[in-house]
Amino acid sequence: MAKSHPQTLPRLALLAALSGATLGVQQLHAQSADALIDKLVEKGILSVDEGNGLREETDKDFTKSFAAKTGMPDWVTAFKINGDFRGRLENFSSDNGLFTGRTRYRYRVRLAFTAVMADDFEVGLRLASADAATGFTGGNPLSANTTLQDGATRKGVYFDTAYAKWTPLHNGTWSAGLTVGKMDNQFQVSNMVFDLDYQPEGAQAFVGYQLNEKNSFKLIGGIFALDELNQVDRSAAPVGPNAPSHDPFLTGAQLVWEAKWTPKLESMVGLGVFSLNNKDNLYVLSGGPAGVPLVNDGNTRVPIKGVNQLAYNYNPIVADGAIVYKLDSFPMYTGAFPVKFSGEYMNNPGAPNNNTGYRAGVTLGKAGEKGHWEISYRYQCLEADAWYDELVDDDNGAFYQTAGTYSGYFNATTGGPGWRGGTNIKGHFVQFQYSVTDSLTFVFSYYLNTLVQPNPVGSTSAASHFMADLNWKF
Repeated sequence: MAKSHPQTLPRLALLAALSGATLGVQQLHAQSADALIDKLVEKGILSVDEGNGLREETDKDFTKSFAAKTGMPDWVTAFKINGDFRGRLENFSSDNGLFTGRTRYRYRVRLAFTAVMADDFEVGLRLASADAATGFTGGNPLSANTTLQDGATRKGVYFDTAYAKWTPLHNGTWSAGLTVGKMDNQFQVSNMVFDLDYQPEGAQAFVGYQLNEKNSFKLIGGIFALDELNQVDRSAAPVGPNAPSHDPFLTGAQLVWEAKWTPKLESMVGLGVFSLNNKDNLYVLSGGPAGVPLVNDGNTRVPIKGVNQLAYNYNPIVADGAIVYKLDSFPMYTGAFPVKFSGEYMNNPGAPNNNTGYRAGVTLGKAGEKGHWEISYRYQCLEADAWYDELVDDDNGAFYQTAGTYSGYFNATTGGPGWRGGTNIKGHFVQFQYSVTDSLTFVFSYYLNTLVQPNPVGSTSAASHFMADLNWKF
Protein backbone atom coordinates (compact mmCIF):
# COMPACT_ATOMS: atom_id res chain seq x y z
CA MET A 1 0.00 0.00 0.00
CA ALA A 2 1.33 3.39 -0.94
CA LYS A 3 2.09 5.72 1.95
CA SER A 4 0.21 8.95 2.24
CA HIS A 5 1.87 12.30 2.75
CA PRO A 6 1.76 12.92 6.53
CA GLN A 7 -0.47 15.98 5.99
CA THR A 8 -2.81 14.40 3.43
CA LEU A 9 -5.19 12.66 5.85
CA PRO A 10 -5.60 15.67 8.17
CA ARG A 11 -6.10 17.83 5.11
CA LEU A 12 -8.79 15.54 3.70
CA ALA A 13 -10.51 15.35 7.06
CA LEU A 14 -10.44 19.14 7.34
CA LEU A 15 -11.86 19.50 3.84
CA ALA A 16 -14.70 17.13 4.69
CA ALA A 17 -15.49 19.01 7.87
CA LEU A 18 -15.48 22.38 6.16
CA SER A 19 -17.59 21.11 3.27
CA GLY A 20 -20.11 19.75 5.77
CA ALA A 21 -20.77 23.23 7.11
CA THR A 22 -23.30 23.89 4.37
CA LEU A 23 -26.16 24.03 6.82
CA GLY A 24 -24.99 27.56 7.74
CA VAL A 25 -25.43 30.62 5.59
CA GLN A 26 -22.77 31.37 3.01
CA GLN A 27 -21.35 34.47 4.62
CA LEU A 28 -20.84 32.75 7.99
CA HIS A 29 -19.31 29.76 6.26
CA ALA A 30 -16.76 31.88 4.42
CA GLN A 31 -15.75 33.73 7.58
CA SER A 32 -15.37 30.62 9.79
CA ALA A 33 -13.62 28.50 7.14
CA ASP A 34 -11.14 31.23 6.27
CA ALA A 35 -10.37 31.89 9.94
CA LEU A 36 -9.68 28.18 10.54
CA ILE A 37 -7.46 27.86 7.48
CA ASP A 38 -5.51 30.98 8.47
CA LYS A 39 -4.88 29.53 11.93
CA LEU A 40 -3.63 26.21 10.47
CA VAL A 41 -1.28 28.05 8.10
CA GLU A 42 -0.05 30.19 10.99
CA LYS A 43 0.78 27.07 13.06
CA GLY A 44 2.57 25.42 10.12
CA ILE A 45 0.09 22.54 9.74
CA LEU A 46 -0.64 23.77 6.21
CA SER A 47 1.62 25.65 3.84
CA VAL A 48 0.45 28.94 2.29
CA ASP A 49 -0.14 27.20 -1.08
CA GLU A 50 -2.06 24.38 0.60
CA GLY A 51 -4.16 26.92 2.47
CA ASN A 52 -5.03 28.78 -0.73
CA GLY A 53 -5.85 25.53 -2.49
CA LEU A 54 -8.06 24.42 0.38
CA ARG A 55 -9.90 27.71 0.26
CA GLU A 56 -10.72 27.20 -3.42
CA GLU A 57 -11.87 23.62 -2.85
CA THR A 58 -14.10 24.49 0.11
CA ASP A 59 -15.64 27.41 -1.78
CA LYS A 60 -16.45 25.20 -4.77
CA ASP A 61 -17.86 22.40 -2.63
CA PHE A 62 -19.87 24.82 -0.52
CA THR A 63 -21.37 26.56 -3.57
CA LYS A 64 -22.52 23.23 -5.00
CA SER A 65 -23.87 22.04 -1.66
CA PHE A 66 -25.56 25.35 -0.90
CA ALA A 67 -27.33 25.37 -4.28
CA ALA A 68 -28.48 21.78 -3.83
CA LYS A 69 -29.83 22.28 -0.30
CA THR A 70 -31.57 25.62 -0.92
CA GLY A 71 -32.83 25.02 -4.46
CA MET A 72 -30.98 28.11 -5.68
CA PRO A 73 -30.06 28.07 -9.39
CA ASP A 74 -26.37 27.76 -10.19
CA TRP A 75 -26.16 31.37 -11.37
CA VAL A 76 -26.80 32.59 -7.80
CA THR A 77 -23.27 32.81 -6.44
CA ALA A 78 -24.11 34.13 -2.97
CA PHE A 79 -27.13 34.75 -0.77
CA LYS A 80 -26.75 37.16 2.15
CA ILE A 81 -28.96 37.98 5.11
CA ASN A 82 -28.28 40.93 7.40
CA GLY A 83 -30.09 43.57 9.37
CA ASP A 84 -30.29 45.64 12.53
CA PHE A 85 -32.51 46.49 15.48
CA ARG A 86 -32.63 49.84 17.26
CA GLY A 87 -34.45 50.77 20.46
CA ARG A 88 -34.94 54.49 21.09
CA LEU A 89 -35.95 56.87 23.87
CA GLU A 90 -36.87 60.28 22.45
CA ASN A 91 -37.73 63.63 24.03
CA PHE A 92 -38.86 67.00 22.65
CA SER A 93 -38.89 70.27 24.62
CA SER A 94 -39.10 74.01 23.90
CA ASP A 95 -38.60 77.36 25.60
CA ASN A 96 -42.01 78.46 24.29
CA GLY A 97 -44.64 78.18 27.02
CA LEU A 98 -47.23 77.03 24.46
CA PHE A 99 -45.23 73.90 23.71
CA THR A 100 -46.21 70.66 25.43
CA GLY A 101 -43.20 68.46 26.10
CA ARG A 102 -43.22 65.03 24.55
CA THR A 103 -41.47 61.73 25.33
CA ARG A 104 -41.89 58.60 23.23
CA TYR A 105 -40.38 55.14 22.90
CA ARG A 106 -39.70 53.68 19.47
CA TYR A 107 -37.98 50.87 17.66
CA ARG A 108 -36.62 50.27 14.19
CA VAL A 109 -35.95 46.83 12.76
CA ARG A 110 -34.63 46.04 9.28
CA LEU A 111 -34.00 42.70 7.60
CA ALA A 112 -32.26 42.52 4.22
CA PHE A 113 -31.93 39.71 1.68
CA THR A 114 -29.43 39.96 -1.17
CA ALA A 115 -28.84 37.52 -4.04
CA VAL A 116 -25.54 37.98 -5.88
CA MET A 117 -25.63 36.45 -9.34
CA ALA A 118 -23.38 35.66 -12.26
CA ASP A 119 -22.86 38.27 -14.98
CA ASP A 120 -22.50 41.08 -12.41
CA PHE A 121 -26.14 41.18 -11.29
CA GLU A 122 -27.57 41.64 -7.82
CA VAL A 123 -31.16 41.65 -6.59
CA GLY A 124 -32.10 42.66 -3.07
CA LEU A 125 -34.90 43.67 -0.77
CA ARG A 126 -35.05 45.01 2.75
CA LEU A 127 -38.03 44.93 5.08
CA ALA A 128 -38.40 47.64 7.70
CA SER A 129 -40.76 48.76 10.42
CA ALA A 130 -42.38 52.20 10.20
CA ASP A 131 -45.36 54.21 11.33
CA ALA A 132 -47.82 54.98 8.56
CA ALA A 133 -47.54 58.49 7.13
CA THR A 134 -50.43 60.74 8.15
CA GLY A 135 -53.29 60.26 5.69
CA PHE A 136 -51.49 57.49 3.80
CA THR A 137 -51.40 53.70 4.09
CA GLY A 138 -47.66 53.59 3.31
CA GLY A 139 -44.86 54.07 5.83
CA ASN A 140 -43.22 57.39 6.62
CA PRO A 141 -40.78 58.10 3.74
CA LEU A 142 -38.20 59.65 6.10
CA SER A 143 -38.31 57.22 9.02
CA ALA A 144 -38.43 53.49 9.72
CA ASN A 145 -39.22 54.10 13.39
CA THR A 146 -42.33 52.60 14.98
CA THR A 147 -43.82 54.24 18.08
CA LEU A 148 -44.91 52.10 21.04
CA GLN A 149 -48.57 53.08 21.39
CA ASP A 150 -52.24 52.13 20.90
CA GLY A 151 -52.40 49.34 23.45
CA ALA A 152 -49.78 47.04 21.91
CA THR A 153 -51.44 46.87 18.50
CA ARG A 154 -49.70 44.92 15.73
CA LYS A 155 -47.13 47.07 13.96
CA GLY A 156 -46.52 47.55 10.26
CA VAL A 157 -43.74 46.16 8.09
CA TYR A 158 -42.92 47.75 4.72
CA PHE A 159 -40.57 47.29 1.79
CA ASP A 160 -37.67 49.62 2.63
CA THR A 161 -35.76 48.67 -0.53
CA ALA A 162 -36.52 46.44 -3.53
CA TYR A 163 -33.97 46.78 -6.30
CA ALA A 164 -31.89 45.22 -9.06
CA LYS A 165 -28.28 46.25 -9.66
CA TRP A 166 -25.97 45.66 -12.61
CA THR A 167 -22.23 46.38 -12.29
CA PRO A 168 -20.76 45.47 -15.69
CA LEU A 169 -17.49 47.36 -15.27
CA HIS A 170 -15.04 46.82 -12.37
CA ASN A 171 -11.53 46.34 -13.66
CA GLY A 172 -9.62 48.28 -11.00
CA THR A 173 -9.36 51.44 -13.11
CA TRP A 174 -12.93 51.90 -14.31
CA SER A 175 -16.20 50.96 -12.62
CA ALA A 176 -19.82 51.51 -13.60
CA GLY A 177 -23.20 50.42 -12.33
CA LEU A 178 -26.94 50.88 -12.69
CA THR A 179 -29.60 50.35 -9.99
CA VAL A 180 -33.38 50.41 -10.52
CA GLY A 181 -36.28 50.11 -8.07
CA LYS A 182 -36.47 51.40 -4.50
CA MET A 183 -32.89 51.67 -3.31
CA ASP A 184 -30.29 53.15 -0.98
CA ASN A 185 -29.29 56.69 -1.93
CA GLN A 186 -25.87 56.80 -3.63
CA PHE A 187 -25.41 60.60 -3.58
CA GLN A 188 -22.60 61.53 -1.18
CA VAL A 189 -24.32 64.43 0.55
CA SER A 190 -25.40 65.09 4.13
CA ASN A 191 -28.90 64.86 5.61
CA MET A 192 -29.22 68.58 4.93
CA VAL A 193 -30.01 67.39 1.38
CA PHE A 194 -31.49 63.91 1.92
CA ASP A 195 -32.65 62.39 5.19
CA LEU A 196 -30.49 59.34 5.92
CA ASP A 197 -33.62 57.14 5.96
CA TYR A 198 -34.85 58.37 2.56
CA GLN A 199 -34.88 55.46 0.09
CA PRO A 200 -35.49 56.94 -3.39
CA GLU A 201 -37.55 55.20 -6.07
CA GLY A 202 -36.42 55.23 -9.69
CA ALA A 203 -32.95 54.71 -11.14
CA GLN A 204 -29.38 55.58 -10.20
CA ALA A 205 -26.16 55.13 -12.15
CA PHE A 206 -22.48 55.80 -11.54
CA VAL A 207 -19.18 55.77 -13.38
CA GLY A 208 -15.94 55.62 -11.39
CA TYR A 209 -12.32 56.19 -12.45
CA GLN A 210 -9.22 55.37 -10.39
CA LEU A 211 -6.70 57.90 -11.67
CA ASN A 212 -3.82 56.55 -9.57
CA GLU A 213 -3.16 55.14 -6.12
CA LYS A 214 -4.10 58.43 -4.50
CA ASN A 215 -6.96 59.88 -6.56
CA SER A 216 -10.34 58.53 -7.69
CA PHE A 217 -13.37 60.17 -9.29
CA LYS A 218 -17.01 59.17 -9.42
CA LEU A 219 -19.94 60.61 -11.38
CA ILE A 220 -23.33 59.79 -9.87
CA GLY A 221 -26.70 60.41 -11.52
CA GLY A 222 -30.27 59.68 -10.56
CA ILE A 223 -33.91 60.18 -11.50
CA PHE A 224 -36.43 59.60 -8.73
CA ALA A 225 -40.22 59.36 -8.99
CA LEU A 226 -42.12 61.45 -6.41
CA ASP A 227 -45.70 60.65 -7.42
CA GLU A 228 -47.73 58.98 -10.19
CA LEU A 229 -51.01 60.72 -10.82
CA ASN A 230 -52.59 58.26 -13.29
CA GLN A 231 -54.87 60.90 -14.82
CA VAL A 232 -56.78 61.25 -11.55
CA ASP A 233 -59.52 63.87 -11.72
CA ARG A 234 -58.36 66.54 -9.29
CA SER A 235 -60.87 69.20 -10.17
CA ALA A 236 -59.53 71.57 -7.53
CA ALA A 237 -56.16 71.69 -9.27
CA PRO A 238 -55.33 74.40 -11.78
CA VAL A 239 -55.17 73.45 -15.43
CA GLY A 240 -52.18 73.71 -17.76
CA PRO A 241 -48.82 72.69 -16.28
CA ASN A 242 -50.63 71.20 -13.30
CA ALA A 243 -52.49 68.62 -15.37
CA PRO A 244 -52.29 65.07 -13.97
CA SER A 245 -50.08 63.94 -16.86
CA HIS A 246 -47.19 65.96 -15.42
CA ASP A 247 -45.87 63.59 -12.77
CA PRO A 248 -43.46 65.21 -10.28
CA PHE A 249 -39.96 63.77 -10.21
CA LEU A 250 -36.46 64.59 -9.04
CA THR A 251 -33.21 64.54 -11.01
CA GLY A 252 -29.67 64.94 -9.77
CA ALA A 253 -26.00 64.57 -10.67
CA GLN A 254 -22.85 64.76 -8.56
CA LEU A 255 -19.13 64.58 -9.25
CA VAL A 256 -17.02 63.31 -6.35
CA TRP A 257 -13.23 63.44 -5.98
CA GLU A 258 -11.69 61.28 -3.26
CA ALA A 259 -7.98 61.38 -2.44
CA LYS A 260 -5.70 59.42 -0.10
CA TRP A 261 -2.67 61.66 0.11
CA THR A 262 -0.84 59.60 2.73
CA PRO A 263 -1.83 56.66 4.96
CA LYS A 264 -2.88 59.31 7.48
CA LEU A 265 -4.51 61.98 5.31
CA GLU A 266 -7.64 61.65 3.15
CA SER A 267 -10.01 64.14 1.53
CA MET A 268 -13.29 64.30 -0.36
CA VAL A 269 -14.79 67.04 -2.55
CA GLY A 270 -18.20 66.84 -4.20
CA LEU A 271 -20.22 69.12 -6.48
CA GLY A 272 -23.84 68.31 -7.25
CA VAL A 273 -26.91 69.77 -8.91
CA PHE A 274 -30.50 68.72 -8.22
CA SER A 275 -33.86 69.67 -9.71
CA LEU A 276 -37.45 69.25 -8.59
CA ASN A 277 -39.52 68.79 -11.75
CA ASN A 278 -43.28 69.44 -12.17
CA LYS A 279 -43.29 70.76 -8.60
CA ASP A 280 -46.77 72.27 -9.06
CA ASN A 281 -48.23 68.79 -8.71
CA LEU A 282 -46.70 68.43 -5.24
CA TYR A 283 -49.58 70.46 -3.89
CA VAL A 284 -51.80 70.49 -0.80
CA LEU A 285 -55.57 70.89 -1.07
CA SER A 286 -56.89 73.41 1.45
CA GLY A 287 -58.47 71.38 4.25
CA GLY A 288 -57.88 68.20 2.26
CA PRO A 289 -55.28 65.60 1.34
CA ALA A 290 -51.83 66.13 -0.08
CA GLY A 291 -50.49 64.64 -3.28
CA VAL A 292 -47.61 63.07 -1.31
CA PRO A 293 -47.01 62.53 2.42
CA LEU A 294 -46.05 65.76 4.17
CA VAL A 295 -43.77 65.00 7.10
CA ASN A 296 -41.75 68.24 7.22
CA ASP A 297 -42.33 71.96 6.89
CA GLY A 298 -40.53 75.15 5.89
CA ASN A 299 -41.06 75.86 2.18
CA THR A 300 -43.02 78.92 1.08
CA ARG A 301 -46.37 77.82 -0.32
CA VAL A 302 -48.96 80.04 -1.98
CA PRO A 303 -52.72 79.46 -2.53
CA ILE A 304 -53.65 79.25 -6.22
CA LYS A 305 -57.26 78.33 -7.09
CA GLY A 306 -57.73 76.58 -3.77
CA VAL A 307 -54.46 74.67 -4.01
CA ASN A 308 -51.45 75.46 -1.83
CA GLN A 309 -48.48 75.14 -4.17
CA LEU A 310 -44.74 75.52 -3.76
CA ALA A 311 -44.04 79.17 -4.50
CA TYR A 312 -40.61 78.69 -6.08
CA ASN A 313 -38.53 76.28 -8.11
CA TYR A 314 -35.98 74.03 -6.41
CA ASN A 315 -32.80 73.39 -8.40
CA PRO A 316 -29.96 73.86 -5.89
CA ILE A 317 -26.23 73.58 -6.41
CA VAL A 318 -24.58 71.66 -3.56
CA ALA A 319 -20.86 71.64 -2.67
CA ASP A 320 -19.42 69.15 -0.15
CA GLY A 321 -15.99 68.77 1.37
CA ALA A 322 -14.28 66.67 4.05
CA ILE A 323 -10.76 66.03 5.27
CA VAL A 324 -9.68 63.20 7.59
CA TYR A 325 -6.41 62.97 9.47
CA LYS A 326 -5.49 59.85 11.49
CA LEU A 327 -3.47 60.29 14.64
CA ASP A 328 -1.23 57.39 15.64
CA SER A 329 -3.01 57.08 18.98
CA PHE A 330 -5.40 58.83 21.33
CA PRO A 331 -6.26 58.35 25.03
CA MET A 332 -8.93 55.69 25.66
CA TYR A 333 -9.01 54.71 21.98
CA THR A 334 -7.51 51.62 20.31
CA GLY A 335 -5.62 52.03 17.05
CA ALA A 336 -5.31 55.02 14.73
CA PHE A 337 -7.59 57.90 15.75
CA PRO A 338 -9.41 59.70 12.90
CA VAL A 339 -10.22 63.41 13.08
CA LYS A 340 -12.68 64.57 10.41
CA PHE A 341 -13.62 68.11 9.39
CA SER A 342 -16.56 68.44 6.98
CA GLY A 343 -18.71 71.12 5.43
CA GLU A 344 -21.52 71.62 2.93
CA TYR A 345 -22.98 74.62 1.10
CA MET A 346 -26.21 74.87 -0.90
CA ASN A 347 -27.73 77.63 -3.02
CA ASN A 348 -31.07 77.46 -4.81
CA PRO A 349 -31.24 80.00 -7.67
CA GLY A 350 -34.91 79.10 -8.17
CA ALA A 351 -35.93 81.19 -5.13
CA PRO A 352 -35.30 84.94 -4.82
CA ASN A 353 -34.38 84.89 -1.10
CA ASN A 354 -34.07 82.58 1.92
CA ASN A 355 -32.41 80.21 -0.55
CA THR A 356 -29.13 79.07 1.02
CA GLY A 357 -28.00 76.38 3.39
CA TYR A 358 -24.68 75.60 5.00
CA ARG A 359 -23.15 73.40 7.69
CA ALA A 360 -19.74 72.78 9.23
CA GLY A 361 -18.69 70.15 11.71
CA VAL A 362 -16.00 67.98 13.24
CA THR A 363 -15.95 64.26 14.19
CA LEU A 364 -13.45 62.67 16.56
CA GLY A 365 -12.94 58.90 16.44
CA LYS A 366 -15.07 56.32 14.67
CA ALA A 367 -17.51 53.89 16.29
CA GLY A 368 -18.45 50.49 14.86
CA GLU A 369 -15.83 48.19 16.39
CA LYS A 370 -15.66 46.98 19.99
CA GLY A 371 -14.28 49.65 22.32
CA HIS A 372 -14.29 52.39 19.69
CA TRP A 373 -16.12 55.67 20.24
CA GLU A 374 -17.08 58.74 18.26
CA ILE A 375 -17.99 62.33 19.13
CA SER A 376 -19.33 64.75 16.52
CA TYR A 377 -20.59 68.33 16.41
CA ARG A 378 -22.00 70.44 13.62
CA TYR A 379 -23.71 73.79 13.13
CA GLN A 380 -26.26 74.08 10.32
CA CYS A 381 -28.44 76.80 8.83
CA LEU A 382 -30.99 75.72 6.21
CA GLU A 383 -33.15 78.58 4.97
CA ALA A 384 -36.79 78.05 4.03
CA ASP A 385 -36.43 77.71 0.26
CA ALA A 386 -32.91 76.35 -0.10
CA TRP A 387 -34.35 72.92 -0.93
CA TYR A 388 -37.58 70.88 -0.96
CA ASP A 389 -38.51 70.46 2.70
CA GLU A 390 -39.91 66.91 2.33
CA LEU A 391 -36.48 65.36 1.66
CA VAL A 392 -34.30 66.74 4.45
CA ASP A 393 -33.56 65.46 7.97
CA ASP A 394 -36.87 65.15 9.82
CA ASP A 395 -35.17 64.95 13.24
CA ASN A 396 -33.77 68.47 12.80
CA GLY A 397 -36.63 70.71 13.88
CA ALA A 398 -37.92 73.67 15.91
CA PHE A 399 -41.22 75.09 17.23
CA TYR A 400 -43.88 76.84 15.14
CA GLN A 401 -46.22 78.85 17.39
CA THR A 402 -48.89 79.19 14.70
CA ALA A 403 -49.92 76.81 11.95
CA GLY A 404 -48.10 76.61 8.66
CA THR A 405 -44.76 77.89 7.49
CA TYR A 406 -43.47 81.36 8.29
CA SER A 407 -45.20 82.59 5.10
CA GLY A 408 -48.49 81.91 6.92
CA TYR A 409 -50.00 79.55 4.36
CA PHE A 410 -51.70 76.27 5.16
CA ASN A 411 -49.57 73.17 5.63
CA ALA A 412 -51.20 69.77 6.22
CA THR A 413 -48.37 68.44 8.36
CA THR A 414 -50.13 69.19 11.64
CA GLY A 415 -52.72 71.90 10.96
CA GLY A 416 -51.66 73.66 14.15
CA PRO A 417 -48.72 74.80 16.28
CA GLY A 418 -46.02 72.33 17.18
CA TRP A 419 -42.50 70.99 16.67
CA ARG A 420 -41.66 70.29 13.04
CA GLY A 421 -38.57 69.33 11.05
CA GLY A 422 -37.60 70.47 7.56
CA THR A 423 -36.14 73.71 6.22
CA ASN A 424 -36.23 77.21 7.82
CA ILE A 425 -34.16 75.85 10.74
CA LYS A 426 -30.76 76.69 12.18
CA GLY A 427 -28.84 75.34 15.14
CA HIS A 428 -26.54 72.81 16.74
CA PHE A 429 -26.19 69.04 16.75
CA VAL A 430 -24.05 66.89 19.08
CA GLN A 431 -23.70 63.12 19.01
CA PHE A 432 -21.78 60.52 21.02
CA GLN A 433 -21.41 56.86 20.01
CA TYR A 434 -19.75 53.99 21.83
CA SER A 435 -19.48 50.42 20.52
CA VAL A 436 -19.77 47.98 23.42
CA THR A 437 -19.18 45.09 21.00
CA ASP A 438 -18.79 44.82 17.25
CA SER A 439 -22.58 44.38 17.05
CA LEU A 440 -23.88 46.74 19.77
CA THR A 441 -23.49 50.53 19.80
CA PHE A 442 -24.89 53.16 22.18
CA VAL A 443 -25.81 56.46 20.46
CA PHE A 444 -26.81 59.73 22.15
CA SER A 445 -27.98 62.56 19.84
CA TYR A 446 -29.03 66.12 20.70
CA TYR A 447 -30.44 68.88 18.46
CA LEU A 448 -30.85 72.48 19.68
CA ASN A 449 -32.49 74.69 17.04
CA THR A 450 -34.49 77.81 16.29
CA LEU A 451 -36.45 78.86 13.22
CA VAL A 452 -34.64 81.12 10.76
CA GLN A 453 -37.96 82.99 10.32
CA PRO A 454 -40.17 82.43 13.40
CA ASN A 455 -43.92 82.18 12.95
CA PRO A 456 -45.21 84.61 14.06
CA VAL A 457 -42.26 86.97 13.83
CA GLY A 458 -40.78 87.58 17.27
CA SER A 459 -42.15 84.38 18.81
CA THR A 460 -39.94 81.92 20.69
CA SER A 461 -39.06 78.99 18.44
CA ALA A 462 -36.11 77.40 20.29
CA ALA A 463 -36.57 73.65 20.75
CA SER A 464 -34.47 70.63 21.63
CA HIS A 465 -34.67 67.05 20.43
CA PHE A 466 -32.86 64.30 22.36
CA MET A 467 -32.49 60.64 21.32
CA ALA A 468 -30.85 57.73 23.16
CA ASP A 469 -30.39 54.63 21.01
CA LEU A 470 -29.26 51.04 21.42
CA ASN A 471 -28.25 49.65 18.02
CA TRP A 472 -27.65 45.97 17.30
CA LYS A 473 -26.48 44.88 13.84
CA PHE A 474 -26.13 41.42 12.40
